Amino acid sequence: MGLMMKKGVVTDADGHEALPDAKIQIVEVRQPDGVTARAIHDLSVFPRLAVGDTVLMNTTAEELQLGTGGYHFIHAVLEPSMEAAEPGPGPGHIMKLRYTSLQRAVLAAEEPDSPHHETLAGRRTLEGMPVLLGELHSMLPVAVCWLRHLANQAQPGTKELRIAYIMTDGGALPLSISLHAARLCGLGWLAGTITYGHAYGGDLEAVNKYTALLAARHILQADIAIVIMGPGIVGTDTVYGYSGMEVGELINAVHALGGTPVAIPRISFADPREQHRGISRHTLTALAVAALAPCSLPLPLLRDPGKIMLLKRQMQQYELDRLHRVRWTEAPSVDELDAALELYGRPVTSMGRGLREDPSFFAGVCGAASVAYRQCLYGQDRQDE
Repeated sequence: MGLMMKKGVVTDADGHEALPDAKIQIVEVRQPDGVTARAIHDLSVFPRLAVGDTVLMNTTAEELQLGTGGYHFIHAVLEPSMEAAEPGPGPGHIMKLRYTSLQRAVLAAEEPDSPHHETLAGRRTLEGMPVLLGELHSMLPVAVCWLRHLANQAQPGTKELRIAYIMTDGGALPLSISLHAARLCGLGWLAGTITYGHAYGGDLEAVNKYTALLAARHILQADIAIVIMGPGIVGTDTVYGYSGMEVGELINAVHALGGTPVAIPRISFADPREQHRGISRHTLTALAVAALAPCSLPLPLLRDPGKIMLLKRQMQQYELDRLHRVRWTEAPSVDELDAALELYGRPVTSMGRGLREDPSFFAGVCGAASVAYRQCLYGQDRQDE
């Protein structure tokens, strides 16, 4: 089974809105067998769907029972129920999803027709900008909330923090699928978004990770960039076969451009899978194998001595203290974390677990954000007392 497609008719076009700021439409579709299913429609491909539209859906992920959240994806509108304006060609000549039936042209920030071409043509460094690098998309809202929490506690007169989000093509390709990015943009908490590679839909488009990083610094004027793939990490239960391996490659890119890479460790003591207990094997492998340059690796000083002991054993086993700058950071209390997340206004979970179920995960993200914030303020990577 390589590709599964099914026709259907839209029966509800307005009853399942995701977020006001989201660029997707969630509809109910009746399939030929009479079964009704939910489907996601990317509004950058075709205007809003209406009841009665006949559509073609990609049902592959649901047929394989993969973790797509129970949704099919609209591939094409076969018979619009009413006359709709076809989207016209936009600016730009850089193709994403190249050589597929869904290839589309975007205006990349670095191409000659872009108003930012000269900026990127003359820039070669990130000027020390701290860059938070994570594996799971759920790390994004936690990191932004904690950075804002720290900024709100800063001395009066401290420069307002500008945060850019760069979405890689390691997970979902359309930025519109990210409800977290939509929420953060709607709140005005991001200076902008960037998509690179075959990911698309950001405020800025870039050809690769290097120009995406430079765009964050020199076009969006970011103080801190956060680079994390979209929803939908891939794993295979092999040592190297997971999309989060890109974290090591991103460390290399940030280092090469003169930035300050700060790795967000994936930590859990609630995940039943042994490979994700303590520091996830994904984090350990990316940092020990794929990262050829050093980064800051913050680890939280959890209150349980047994948990601290496991983290230290893992760090020593993978020689992370030799390869990287390990920083032990004070773990915030659950109440403090809860207060930082409250203004986000939406529940944040990772692998289905919230703050109360897996506080170590949230502490790991916030520790990394704290180190990046201090780097932004003081221009140096300082060890906690």
